[in-house]
Amino acid sequence: MAEIMRRLSIPVNVGGVWVGGENPIAIQSMTNTDTADVGGTVSQVEALAQAGSELVRITVNTREAARAVPDIVHRLRDRHITAPIIGDFHYNGHILLNEYPECAESLDKYRINPGNVGMGRQHDDNFRSIIEIALEHEKPVRIGVNWGSLDQSLVTRLMDENAHSRDPKDSREVIMEAMVLSALESAEMAKSYGMADDRIILSAKVSGVQDLIDVYRELAARSSYALHVGLTEAGMGRRGIVASSAALSVLLQEGIGDTIRVSLTPAPGGDRTEEVRTCQDVLQSLAIRSFSPRVTACPGCGRTTSTVFQEMANDIQTYLNSQMPAWKQLYPGVEKLRIAVMGCVVNGPGESKHADIGISLPGTGEDPKAPVYVDGRLMRTLKGPTIVDDFISILDEYLETRFG
Repeated sequence: MAEIMRRLSIPVNVGGVWVGGENPIAIQSMTNTDTADVGGTVSQVEALAQAGSELVRITVNTREAARAVPDIVHRLRDRHITAPIIGDFHYNGHILLNEYPECAESLDKYRINPGNVGMGRQHDDNFRSIIEIALEHEKPVRIGVNWGSLDQSLVTRLMDENAHSRDPKDSREVIMEAMVLSALESAEMAKSYGMADDRIILSAKVSGVQDLIDVYRELAARSSYALHVGLTEAGMGRRGIVASSAALSVLLQEGIGDTIRVSLTPAPGGDRTEEVRTCQDVLQSLAIRSFSPRVTACPGCGRTTSTVFQEMANDIQTYLNSQMPAWKQLYPGVEKLRIAVMGCVVNGPGESKHADIGISLPGTGEDPKAPVYVDGRLMRTLKGPTIVDDFISILDEYLETRFG
């Protein structure tokens, strides 16, 4: 299988995590707690980090939030949570970073939205203030453009130029160009104030799949900065997961993207870590990174009217999820394990042979036996009511033999 050729961007060190270049594509997430709630924010960052988020962003929007940041970071480090903490600033970042130097020092990176730092001369002064604070504390920055808060003076300028053009573009093309220019011109401005290329990450967030693909292709073609990629306001549940996966997969397949985020709207009281697991699934599905053993299971058909294989597939996945924290320590490389749980004789033996370890359960009307294949060879045939427990025992033995 051909490897995906990565766009080699300029590597950036974010609190000890290297982003860009030949480094692994990093997973990022963001809290939705009130940052002034120190306990709640620490708990959510810890949950996100334990789920696999390698960088975590928090909102810093008020003086109370800025005051809370050093305590949040201190508590996280006391709990051995090492994920870099990124401050998300809009409108008043220049004020908060100036007033609360301990906040500026505690954060590992600042996110700046060039559409939300002021207008005209005030825009340049406020932007420069944040960059100078970042330089003082030796912090990298992400210049994060979002089409929901795009610099309107830039949009107006481009719209005027387009209106007088001999070959005018449609409004969508102008907005996409404004996104790219906002990011690139802001990066050049940051560099004019002393920020080095290897301290800058760019992003240009939109909520449409094709729009995201187009804007990042342009950014990748016109710069060598590290890129943070994600569909903003992707939506809830299945729709958000599908839209984000579609957009990320196209760009990642083209080698574009150094950090990624899936921005899901959680259900009320829902699990924020779902966006982290979705990122992992996207990267693992593309064979870019591995995070947990992959279970191949058939969807079922008229040959599998029994629910035994469905229940077994679920039991095995649940068992894997519960054991992975320990297995990562005990069995290096276990995340690349391939397991097959199949429901009948049609594809069951073949899929089991392709997997590292697999079982083919009897379909409707088939002989009630379940052959187990290990490394492509038939190892044992299971029967009776303890098939699931017996298979898990074989799996445990295999892990100890191969990875122990």
